[in-house]
Amino acid sequence: MEIKITKTTAPAVKPEASVLGFGKYFTDHMFIMEYNPEKGWHDARIVPFGKIELHPACTALHYGSEVFEGLKAYRKSDGSVQLFRPMENIRRMNRSAERLCLPQIPEDTAMQILTEFIKFEQDWVPSAPGTSLYIRPFMFGNDETLGVHSVKHATFMIITSPVGSYYKEGINPVKIMIEAEDVRAVRGGTGEAKCGGNYAASNRAGEKAEEKGYSQVLWLDGVERKYIEEVGAMNVMFKIDGEVVTPQLTGSILPGITRKSCLEILRAEGYKVSERRISIDEIGKALADGKLEEAWGTGTAAVVSPIGELCYKDVKYIINDGKIGEVTSHLYDTLTGIQWGKIEDKYGWTVPIK
Repeated sequence: MEIKITKTTAPAVKPEASVLGFGKYFTDHMFIMEYNPEKGWHDARIVPFGKIELHPACTALHYGSEVFEGLKAYRKSDGSVQLFRPMENIRRMNRSAERLCLPQIPEDTAMQILTEFIKFEQDWVPSAPGTSLYIRPFMFGNDETLGVHSVKHATFMIITSPVGSYYKEGINPVKIMIEAEDVRAVRGGTGEAKCGGNYAASNRAGEKAEEKGYSQVLWLDGVERKYIEEVGAMNVMFKIDGEVVTPQLTGSILPGITRKSCLEILRAEGYKVSERRISIDEIGKALADGKLEEAWGTGTAAVVSPIGELCYKDVKYIINDGKIGEVTSHLYDTLTGIQWGKIEDKYGWTVPIK
């Protein structure tokens, strides 16, 4: 695919690593292309970062026909840049698009677009420890008529942002509130798709948790409301009596790429790993019996984040004395070591930007 390039005439000043945070600053350019049934995907272009114009009847604004992804580019010690498992993001985005009746992008085309755009913006990949370039591909329907129907016209874009730590706590344990009233998703819904509606539906519980001093919400299943599913921005794992347990993918949980990577590392290293239903009662009993050894979240933004406290209906569960556990620390060091090129990538997960 030919990609037209228009360079900015007003490049931004790159922020210092100490102020990055997450998603606050954006690079000089963005990628855009359009879709319609007659031409398919067309008019691929890299243009200066800026506002976009939408018709007031845009499908995404009225009916939420939107999906997105999140991945990162990493600066290695030799100055080169690499991606981590980008094809997994491309495939997941296509699955999300199919669920919301948006057009899919051929995998080879998507990989070409992604690598060429990151190569073009690679000067924005920060080099300070713990920093990276967050990449946000997204797609939305933009038919200019009202009425609920499958999407005929769509736009695909990529924007990028230099980032530091997702949580202000960094790698220190976070406090998570288990939501007992609202539900995030049900089987057969859009829970396994990465779409904006899932996140908008979580905001009310998220605000309630924040008011009580918690970083995120841990969701229970939408039917029985007793089985653990995922944290708002992460999948979740527990180490119970030597076994690593994580909720199985039942159709209402996002199939996380960091989740998948952690499971593959653990199994390759001989850990006992189970993907199954886990009730909040089981977690409480394991804690009472002294068998709940560690808990952590996994996701692109935070990589691996230890959980030091869970709160359910005002009952607090302190995990591992509020400290990071051995397996949690090992997974974080292994994943970030591979991502920043500090240790050997034995799994073939990284893609260099040349």
